[in-house]
Amino acid sequence: MKNLQECIQYAQAHSIAIGHFNISNSDGFHAVVLAAKEINVPVIIGVSEGERDFIGVHEVSAMVKAYREATGQAVFLNADHTYSFDRVKEAVDAGFDSVIFDGTELPFDENVSITKKCVEYARLNSSTKNPNILIESEIGFIGKSSKLLDTIPDGAGKLTTVEEAKSFVKETGIDILAPAVGNIHGMVKGGEPALNISRIKEIKDAINVPLVLHGASGNSDDDIRKAIKAGISIIHINTELRVAYRVGLMKSLQENPDEISPYKYLKGARNAMQKVVEEKLKLFNNM
Repeated sequence: MKNLQECIQYAQAHSIAIGHFNISNSDGFHAVVLAAKEINVPVIIGVSEGERDFIGVHEVSAMVKAYREATGQAVFLNADHTYSFDRVKEAVDAGFDSVIFDGTELPFDENVSITKKCVEYARLNSSTKNPNILIESEIGFIGKSSKLLDTIPDGAGKLTTVEEAKSFVKETGIDILAPAVGNIHGMVKGGEPALNISRIKEIKDAINVPLVLHGASGNSDDDIRKAIKAGISIIHINTELRVAYRVGLMKSLQENPDEISPYKYLKGARNAMQKVVEEKLKLFNNM
């Protein structure tokens, strides 16, 4: 089975993108892996600090490893939006496949300094934890909330410049970069702003690491296709899954008001999430 770096390289070579989907529990886990199995493509499971705290850092790592070993399916685990070196270290030590240090609210130099420290720790410990671990960082603030938003968050929407991207990659040694290219975390109720496709291409042409699109919930299919063509190799979806889960659960409870077995009434929520994941994976893989 290919490791995550090899799957990203394949995606780059074939102008497709790997789907990254956040989960909060085992329902989300099975929704993602079953969808990826159905489509027969690699997939990344993401867990933010809050999601890791709810599931358990070592528990979610064990879940992914056990499933991957049992099935041979290309399922990878990412520590999404991690805000301190200690939490990065925790994920590295737990054997995650990739970790994102998010220092977007820090001064540029401080972001560089901590990111570099994260990269050095991962390299030093890769042989005993995960020899293929990747470190990602984000520059350019795109908001922090995976919610339904009334307006674009203050400070979000400022694009990452080409020079910022070049300098950051060179100084930190990161494996993957998530730039601000018009994307917003969460979903804006009035409609998502358009992605800046030309900026994606400019950054991709200037650096030698893969690009990630964060906050892609709510972006149009056309924008997603153009972003992939311009150089995006991984795409994050979270808010759309949370909405699907909530709607699916409410529908299941309304249709089965007397049901008290969680594995029965939660199935509707899981199926709703799986449908979204399948649709996104088909889009990302030009199917």
